[in-house]
Amino acid sequence: MSPTVVVIGGGYGGSAAAKALDGVADVVLVEPKEAFFHAVGALRAVVDPEFLPQIFFAYDKLLTNGRVVRDRAVRVEPGRVTLSSGEELAADYIVLASGSGYPFPAKSDLDDTAASQQKYREAHDDLEAAEHVLLLGAGPVGLEFAGEIKAVWPEKKVVVVDPVADILSEYSPELREEVRRQLAELDVQLVLGSSLKENPSTVSGERGTFHVSTASDVDITADIWFRCFGVVPHTDYLTGALADVREANGQVAVADTLQVKGQDTVFALGDITDIDESKRAGTAMRHANVVAGNIKALIEGTGELATYQPGPAAILLPLGPTGGASQLPGQGVLGAEVTAQHKGADLMTGRFSQLFGVQPN
Repeated sequence: MSPTVVVIGGGYGGSAAAKALDGVADVVLVEPKEAFFHAVGALRAVVDPEFLPQIFFAYDKLLTNGRVVRDRAVRVEPGRVTLSSGEELAADYIVLASGSGYPFPAKSDLDDTAASQQKYREAHDDLEAAEHVLLLGAGPVGLEFAGEIKAVWPEKKVVVVDPVADILSEYSPELREEVRRQLAELDVQLVLGSSLKENPSTVSGERGTFHVSTASDVDITADIWFRCFGVVPHTDYLTGALADVREANGQVAVADTLQVKGQDTVFALGDITDIDESKRAGTAMRHANVVAGNIKALIEGTGELATYQPGPAAILLPLGPTGGASQLPGQGVLGAEVTAQHKGADLMTGRFSQLFGVQPN
C-alpha cells in the first residue's frame, strides 16, 4: 500500500508537489478554492476582463491517481490533518503549501470561481471610470499594476506612493534605472521616501474622489486607490508539535531540506517558509521540486536528501504586455522585448495550462 501524502494548499508549489508525487504515493491535495487561481495574471485581468478565463484552472486533471479535496485544513499536526468539515486525514507525509494572503486584486480572496470573476469585472468597471489612480506600494505588484493600467488607459493619471527611498532596492542599479525610465515614458508618477499622513477616505478598490497628502507634503487627489503591499502567511492551522515552528510573522521555520524544523515527515514550501529570498510563483515551484524529490527519497529509502539553496536575485517585471524589464542570473538586465517573451505577453498562462492538463486559450 502506498504511503499517503497530504498537501495543504493547491497554489503554485502545492499543485506542483502534488503532481510530482502522484505516481509514487497516495496524494491528497486539500484546497478550498474551486479552481487554481493563476495570480501572476491577476492584474491583467483587472484591466482586461476577457483575460479572466485564462487565470482559472480546474483541478480535475491535475492528478491521475490522487484526489483533490475541496476543503480547508483547520488543524495540522504530524501524521494528521483535520478539515473544516470535520474529516480527519491520516498522513505519512505532510506538505505545508498554504501560501499567503495579499490584498485584492493581486490575489483573489474568494473561493468560488464565478464570484471571484465577478469581483474582478466590478473592479475593472470602477477602474475604467476613474481618471486618477493611486497605488500604495512601489514593489513589483504596484509597479506592474501601474504598467497594466497605462497599457489599456494611457490617459489615466497614475501615482505610486511608497516610503522606500528607491524602487526594487534588492536588484541592480541598471534594472532600477530601466524600470524608472519606462515608468517615466508611461507618465507614471513615483512619490518615494514618504508615506501618507492619513489613509484615503474610501476603501481600497472603491471608486470615490478623495484627497491625501504625504509626510513630505505632496498633495494627491484620486478617484480610486489600491493597496499593493501586505503579505500574510496562512499558517494559523498549525497545532500540536507544529505550533512551535510558527514564527511571530506567521512563517514556518524550515531546514535546508525544506523539512519543518524538528520534523522528518513534514515539509513546507513557498511563501510560508522563513527562507530569506523574494517569494514568487517560480520560487514555490522550485521548492516543490526539492520537497517532492525528498519525499520520494524517503519513501524509496534511497540516498541523502537534497537541499535547497536560494539563487541570486532575479525578477521578471512586465509593465503591460509589451513593456517591462528583467534581471536574470547569468544574463544581467534585459529589456522590454525579452521580458514580454518570457512573461508579459501571456503571463505564463500556457505553462500552467500544461500543468493542469487543459488546452490554452
